[in-house]
Amino acid sequence: MNGICDMMHCAPALALVLAAAMSALTGCGEKNPSFGGGEKKPALRFAPITRTDVVRTVEATGTVTPRNSSKGIPVGAQVNGKVIKLFVDYNSTVTNGQIVALIDPLVYDATYKSAVAQLHVNRANVDVRRAAIRTCEAELTLAEKTYARKKSLAEKSMASVADLDSAVEALDKAKAGLESAKAALLSAQASVAQSEAAVSKAKADLDYCTIRSPVNGIVIARKVEEGETVVSSYNAVPVLTIAEDLKTVWVEATVPEADVGNVKVGQEVSFTADAYRRRFKGRVKQVRRDSTTTSNVVTYPVIIEAENPDEMLFPGMTATLSIETARAENAVVVSSAALRFRPKDSDRAPGEVPRGRKLWFAGEDGKLSPVVVTEGVSDGSFVELVGADELEGREAVVGYETERTKGLSKSDETNPFMPKRPKFGTAGTAPEPKKGANGKAK
Repeated sequence: MNGICDMMHCAPALALVLAAAMSALTGCGEKNPSFGGGEKKPALRFAPITRTDVVRTVEATGTVTPRNSSKGIPVGAQVNGKVIKLFVDYNSTVTNGQIVALIDPLVYDATYKSAVAQLHVNRANVDVRRAAIRTCEAELTLAEKTYARKKSLAEKSMASVADLDSAVEALDKAKAGLESAKAALLSAQASVAQSEAAVSKAKADLDYCTIRSPVNGIVIARKVEEGETVVSSYNAVPVLTIAEDLKTVWVEATVPEADVGNVKVGQEVSFTADAYRRRFKGRVKQVRRDSTTTSNVVTYPVIIEAENPDEMLFPGMTATLSIETARAENAVVVSSAALRFRPKDSDRAPGEVPRGRKLWFAGEDGKLSPVVVTEGVSDGSFVELVGADELEGREAVVGYETERTKGLSKSDETNPFMPKRPKFGTAGTAPEPKKGANGKAK
């Protein structure tokens, strides 16, 4: 009886074991051709071919600067003296020609008045020299008449030779006196010109005591205080720094040599500044040829002009820029990985593989067939397919499914804190498929 009971208790367990064995044999027959099943299809990953916008961009960093000057326009003192008045302070708005500072003009005013007085003296001296010329001309006329008379009398033996010689000597002296008077007049006139130059210099020095703004703008730096003495030698001593009209600013970006060939004047630029949670717009104004090499990396300065109507952007702010170098709107696009995929020989459909860039598509039998495509604009993540409207809506193979990719996909879905795989190449504007009224991708 005990033996029979043991068999009855073991029967259910034995049945389960037999069922599991039959199931395993059946499964193996489905996956392995040796058990009469079909050929195993490769596990693939796919990317949809959709229609959207794709934009190629060049990423760079730069610094916000005032227009026409990277550090503002320095306004300096061209004369020595004590600053007796400052009419502006930091952030003061100024206009072209506005008085911004005053240097003590006492010494320069006295020098100017002295130069003007000397000019008047020299001009009066010119009048004296002109009067002397008229006197010499009269003396010359008299000497000529005396000479003519003495000569006539001497020819008639009515005057001695000594008298004729005296007349000749008087004539020569009159001529020399006239020439001397004319030379003195030229010297007096030169003195007048010299005095006029001295007056102009003295007037300029006096005017330099009044410092004016050369442009419309805003004061961004003040170098001196009232009562401080400035000493100007070969260079003007800076007093203020003015940024020219910050309603329009420049961003001086540094672009690597690998990307600068795609940057052209007039291209649209969007950029951000760390101080604000918004994007600003601008355009490429200039691509300069003055290269800079740092750690064997060659970069070129690119100037972007941007509107700043609210004057939110300050000189010196760091900007992160995205320069749009190419755009394809409403284009048929696919993931860049699809163009890099190369199938195994055993997975390809029979036939010759065409040359050129191609996408691979899986058939009903699991075999992969290629389709040659023409690349257009790429942002590093997506590629435009030129003239490939018939491929829209299909799915291209991007790679084989592996245990590693399965694990990554699962982790990405279940753990939001897992790091994402990096994307290689120039970062773009990561377009998303456009959606129609029905919510589906166009």
